[in-house]
Amino acid sequence: PLTLEEVRMLVELFYLPYHHGALAQELLEHFRWLRANSLSVGVPPTAPDACGGTRWRGRAQCFQLLCSRTCRLHSRLVSTAGRALLYDLHPYLWDIRNLLLAASAFVLWLGCQSITAPILLGRDAEPWARRGGLFGELQALLPVGNSCDLFYHPPPLFPSSQLYLLRPLLPLDKVGATAWRGCSEVSQGLQAQLSHAPALPGRLLGSFLSLSPEYTFVLEDEGGPCGYAAGALHAEGFLQQRDSSWLPAIRHKYPPDLGTGGSALGQDALEEAVLFFHAEPLAVPQPVLRRFPSLVQLGTAPRVLDVGASRSLALCLLSALRANGSRGVFCQVSDADRQQLSFYSKLG
Repeated sequence: PLTLEEVRMLVELFYLPYHHGALAQELLEHFRWLRANSLSVGVPPTAPDACGGTRWRGRAQCFQLLCSRTCRLHSRLVSTAGRALLYDLHPYLWDIRNLLLAASAFVLWLGCQSITAPILLGRDAEPWARRGGLFGELQALLPVGNSCDLFYHPPPLFPSSQLYLLRPLLPLDKVGATAWRGCSEVSQGLQAQLSHAPALPGRLLGSFLSLSPEYTFVLEDEGGPCGYAAGALHAEGFLQQRDSSWLPAIRHKYPPDLGTGGSALGQDALEEAVLFFHAEPLAVPQPVLRRFPSLVQLGTAPRVLDVGASRSLALCLLSALRANGSRGVFCQVSDADRQQLSFYSKLG
């Protein structure tokens, strides 16, 4: 059963509409301070002394632990609470968990980037754009907090106790792309030959990992990587660089006849990936680039049934882009790719 400490956490998260319990107050104070003082950290550190960066990272670690405790509380409630109590409380705790997944990843991202301009929050939102309580105050602290459509979605009919971790791409990931290979293979349902497998994640994420790794996030569950979100702040320059330098190098690495000599296992998928590299990408119309200057791409493995985790992926990526000045995003999807069309439709 739930412990007394877990019940206390639950009460403190939803204490009163305009008066927070200790846990909720601590979450808000850490998040406000970390966002306001994010210019003191970066890789390399931008602070004139090391104390500012050390203090920031200490508070960031405290915030991460509080977020992890809250996510674990959600999992424990689903696993142990009676059905009547669970269905009464789950929508509220599920909302908080999703928002804290995104906020936690955003704070980690702030610690990895050197932001040289103030974080943009946009105009003041109408009162109806945010709900009350802890959720509304956390929402207001994210750079996309005024985009109310991103935050209003019904909870799942069947609650899941699955624990998720959402984080930015780390330098270690780029050294060993095994995690990304596993994620992209699973998300496509492909069982390609291991010797040629890098061509497959290259199709999904290669250009982003090479040209815009600072806007790449990974979703993990207990089975490992299960989702990704990638973006390019200045899509026009990104696409030009992709077509002029990245694609020619990839085409040289994976010649057109690569997929014709392997065994039947995964050969169709390999041939499709190679053909993708050698096809000329469609040009993006200038009116689209002017109105939506940033490019995004997201995906999850079939085992991720909780749309809340997918929305958290979108929230942290859009927050990172908005923090650096983006005023709109677009994604490119083939009209024949029903899986991706369905995925983006569920995100709204």
